[in-house]
Amino acid sequence: VFELIFKDDKLPSNKALETFAKENNLLASWMYKWNNRLVIYTSSLKVESLQQTLKRLNATGIKLYDNLFYDFNREKNCGDKPVDEWDNIILSANLVKNEKMQKEYLDYHKTQFEKWPEISKGFCNAEFQRLAIFKKDRQLMLIISIPKGKKLDDLNPKTTLNNPKVDEWNAIMKKYQEGIEGTKPDEVWVFFKPI
Repeated sequence: VFELIFKDDKLPSNKALETFAKENNLLASWMYKWNNRLVIYTSSLKVESLQQTLKRLNATGIKLYDNLFYDFNREKNCGDKPVDEWDNIILSANLVKNEKMQKEYLDYHKTQFEKWPEISKGFCNAEFQRLAIFKKDRQLMLIISIPKGKKLDDLNPKTTLNNPKVDEWNAIMKKYQEGIEGTKPDEVWVFFKPI
């Protein structure tokens, strides 16, 4: 996951991003934006291209999220074959500044499949194909893959249906998370919109 940060209201136009995508053999559907940030979710853009990317798009900063610390996979965790096509939903939040709490958060996720199997069961019920969390410093990038054409708002409630442990898990996780720069006071997870 690559995140490019721009001066306020200086995001490139969708047309410029589509041209950039074409020139770099990327799909425009791999790009998402929120406020002054652009995210590119791909395995085909090489780290060596970062400086060139910065210059071309006039970003003021760039982050590479290559620390995948949580990976729910439908085939492995549900025993189902994934669907042929899916949409990715990208969200971001920060971990709180307390390093001890950050470690607790990571430890919860490290042992979640064994100690909290109800969470995976909820993701299976909701038809999630993959749920991956990447981390860079305190910032998290969450990618939720769902069947193409379906809506997260329709699927997400299925994670907690007859499954109160998911509500318990979510309540515990809230104390470890806060909004990234630019969020409203009570806003934690922000949704990046496809370009």
